[in-house]
Amino acid sequence: MRFRSVLVANRGEIAVRIVRACRELGIRTVAVYSSADRDAVRDRLGDEQVHIGPAPARRSYLNAAAIIEAALQRGAEAVHPGYGFLSEDPDFAAVCAANGLTFVGPPPDVIGQFGDKAAARTAMADAGLPVLPGTGAAVEEAEARATADGLGYPVIIKAVAGGGGRGMEIVTAPEAFVAAYRRTRDSARLLFGDDRVCVERFLVAAHHVEVQILCDDHGNAVHLGLRDCSVQRRRQKLVEESPSPVVSAELAERIAAAALRGARAVGYRGAGTFEFLLDADRRDFYFIEANCRIQVEHPVTEMVTGVDLVREQLLIAAGHPLSIRQEEVRPQGVAVECRINAEDPDRNFTPSPGPLAEFVPPGGPFVRVDTHAYPGLTITPHYDPLIAKVICWGPDREVALNRMDRALAELRVAGPGVRTTTDFLRELIAHPLFRKGVHTTSLVDRVVAERQPQLTGSTT
Repeated sequence: MRFRSVLVANRGEIAVRIVRACRELGIRTVAVYSSADRDAVRDRLGDEQVHIGPAPARRSYLNAAAIIEAALQRGAEAVHPGYGFLSEDPDFAAVCAANGLTFVGPPPDVIGQFGDKAAARTAMADAGLPVLPGTGAAVEEAEARATADGLGYPVIIKAVAGGGGRGMEIVTAPEAFVAAYRRTRDSARLLFGDDRVCVERFLVAAHHVEVQILCDDHGNAVHLGLRDCSVQRRRQKLVEESPSPVVSAELAERIAAAALRGARAVGYRGAGTFEFLLDADRRDFYFIEANCRIQVEHPVTEMVTGVDLVREQLLIAAGHPLSIRQEEVRPQGVAVECRINAEDPDRNFTPSPGPLAEFVPPGGPFVRVDTHAYPGLTITPHYDPLIAKVICWGPDREVALNRMDRALAELRVAGPGVRTTTDFLRELIAHPLFRKGVHTTSLVDRVVAERQPQLTGSTT
């Protein structure tokens, strides 16, 4: 059985990606849009379009009732949430099921378990995955301070309901702990409606890697290798690649096996990503979270494995077994992804929305661009500033990075007031630490610091 019609409950480049996968499967699509996205490419790609509300996300893309109503009115059988918005909302997944709609993602109880950092940590520790020393559960201020003092600094305070790099603060000294605890708690209440926080040891000069998995309802589960996501700014990823340049084949297999063990322990279904931190000497790894959705960086895995992850999501949700066995997963070469955001790196990455007078994506062999942009599109201030993702493949890392630099040099994005991260990304991938593959999660801060004298005109 395959779905006849799927509602795409998202916007931007991921909505375009989902619509294309549906078309290749012969599935009719219903695209929803807010008033701010009325003229988006996504709407022209969908077979039907439904306006679901005004620009603010809470009244459109986060409006579960409007999305469910649109799906039922247009005869959709399933809802694909993409990433962000309602993609990891267990209540939305449950409401879909209650209305006879298939949610393209894991079961609601699995989403809920991984959405709670304390519950996820406990479940993965019970499954034998290594976790960072810490409280392992929500704690009040006095216990949190005692735990931090016992662990030694730095520590990281995390919102239990947090995700996507939000709701976290690093504390480097005891005297700063109480204020940081209260800020994190207040931020968690504002962002997630849940002020519970936990405390863990913070790894300095860490490496961030993640494992892409696929699981079906027939007992099959595979991993598709590792992605390295160490290039981050404020825990938001900027550059991703597969495989990781710092992880040995033996360690990669151990990390991937741990991810599959964790997935099987909770009855995972669909596509997902298990994320881990490696310490500075790259010997020990620790589970940090799992993302119950397609990732922004999924194209790098597709480029090295040849597996269409969105297609697999749709088929799994429709009840099909996986189309690939573990022994058939044979990654080839290296793929790198750079996120082109409408942000100004010279002004502390301030968002810079506006109309695009020019948009010319790069081309050439083994270059992929995932985007919803075109000349005349207005980059709205209401949502994530992602304009496009440039993904390049090469038989080895040097070729892939040289191809990426060439592709970024070709990219043209211009418009009144619009600035992008393109040139900054070229600086990042040219940095000696990145080129040698020995960079850590502190690379972006280092590059920002190195740029300051140039921006201020200082000669010191």
